[in-house]
Amino acid sequence: MDVSDTRENLGRWRVPAIAAGILLIVVVPSLFLQNLSRDNLAAADAVAHTHEVESALSGLALNVREVESASMVVVLGGDLPLARQRIVQGREQIPGQLQKLAALTADNPRQQLLLGRLGELIQRRLEVVDQLLLTEAASAGPVVTPLVTRFPIRGTIREMLANEHVLLDKRIEDAQRQRAWARWLGWAAMLVQVLLLSLVTWLLGRQVAKRLTAERQSRQASARALAVLQTVREPIALIDADQRVVMHNVAFEQLYGRTGDGQPLATNAAWSDVMLQQRLGDVLSRGRELWDFEQLQTTTDGIQRTVLINASRMSLPDRGDEVALLTVSDVSAQKATQRKINELNRQLEGKVDQVSEVNRELEAFSYSVSHDLRAPLRHVAGFSDKLARHLGDDADEKSLHYLGIIGNSAKRMSQLIDDLLVYSRLGRSALRLQPVDMQSAVDETRAMLDANLAADGSTQQVSWKIQPLPIVVADENMMRQVWLNLLGNAVKYSGHRERSEVEVSHQRLDDGSHEFSVRDNGAGFDMAYAGKLFGVFQRLHKASDFPGTGIGLASVKRVLARHGGTISAASEPDQGAIFRFTLPAALDALPSTTGHMQ
Repeated sequence: MDVSDTRENLGRWRVPAIAAGILLIVVVPSLFLQNLSRDNLAAADAVAHTHEVESALSGLALNVREVESASMVVVLGGDLPLARQRIVQGREQIPGQLQKLAALTADNPRQQLLLGRLGELIQRRLEVVDQLLLTEAASAGPVVTPLVTRFPIRGTIREMLANEHVLLDKRIEDAQRQRAWARWLGWAAMLVQVLLLSLVTWLLGRQVAKRLTAERQSRQASARALAVLQTVREPIALIDADQRVVMHNVAFEQLYGRTGDGQPLATNAAWSDVMLQQRLGDVLSRGRELWDFEQLQTTTDGIQRTVLINASRMSLPDRGDEVALLTVSDVSAQKATQRKINELNRQLEGKVDQVSEVNRELEAFSYSVSHDLRAPLRHVAGFSDKLARHLGDDADEKSLHYLGIIGNSAKRMSQLIDDLLVYSRLGRSALRLQPVDMQSAVDETRAMLDANLAADGSTQQVSWKIQPLPIVVADENMMRQVWLNLLGNAVKYSGHRERSEVEVSHQRLDDGSHEFSVRDNGAGFDMAYAGKLFGVFQRLHKASDFPGTGIGLASVKRVLARHGGTISAASEPDQGAIFRFTLPAALDALPSTTGHMQ
């Protein structure tokens, strides 16, 4: 879940959270206060209950005393109707008072026990009253004595009152505690209400601030999007399901003229093509996307342009229906450029064919000339040799010098013709690509050069340092020609050293291609003339110092060019030289693991 989803979920629950906070502010304190009110009422009822029990006991005791007092008045000779009435009323009220006390103390077993004892005592006292009413005044003393000695009720009533006082004290304490608790709880509830109200106010303020910020950011985003839309140089428009323009940018208006929002797109002649309207209808009704639909349109400036039209269906947040987004790319310039490029390519192909034909004619000419020159050269060399033998000892020194020049020139010309034939063949023969073990090719070339030095009776000592070389895909004969020319030059140009040093190395470049290097400690050359190294018949040293025809390095460059490779050289006069050539990586095999040093 990303941050936007988390924020959306939090926003969804923010309003219920605020409602819950308001509910806590209003309902919870009210419930607490109601509960406390009930407890306070219960405490007050308990106190009133105790007072009611005390009142009932007092009334019961008073009623008993009135009955007994009225009985004494009757016995002593005051048989008044009022006394008799008091006795009757008192006896009638006493059972009701006992029942009331029983109901009031129903939740107190101890009081019930005392009440039962009190009821028996009162019953006995009433029996004594009945006997007293039947007794003469003179003999009333013995009858009255049990009221004091045998059936006293004051102690029981006092004990019950004491119990009620204990309960009263406890209930008053409970009531006071409940009132104190209610007071503290009321303050706490008010504090919690203030805090919750502050929290809800803060949340509401934060919500309002976020809503205002979101609305401001939304307006800013809409303004940015509209500014970007109007700044884009590519024509853009939105059309609804009826292909009416919903909105467009300035580039669209510049290309097609003023188009009012709600105006049908087809009212513009450039968009009146039936096929295009059908394709746009498919985009709107079926959701098919239109990609690079090419069409010729005449725009408001009267110029016929080639445009690419793209359209895709999309939804807008302020609309219930879907619209299509149109983008138009003017490719008229690209089309004109492409036509010009195609024309130039056709012309170039013709030139390439002409150059190829000229090259074939030149190669055929060089090959023919090389063959045609061999016969005259053989005649010159042969007759100069016969003339030298014919003259024998009669030839003077000057004649022998001339004959030597003629013979050497003929041999050099023959070598030139051979090298020219090789150069021509390297350009004409087809490449026969196959795995070539460069290690073996270098070893065989080295062995041949060592054998040539030995055959010529040369005293030159060559130190070979050959690093491990890979197997590459190339034309084997051409690669041998490359190594023969490069290693032969290294041996030749280091011949004036006390000990020639030739080093062959290899490395892989970052692009995977192979780079081979041939380093020597020979005469070197001036880098100012390095551009002539690989030209035909180009030499940087005198033939008298280092023999050669000047075709070897040109042949190397031609071979490497046909393989997609390159060659370069670096040197300083009398500091040796290093030649580097590259071959592209193709079907590489594992490199050889053996090197040679001699």
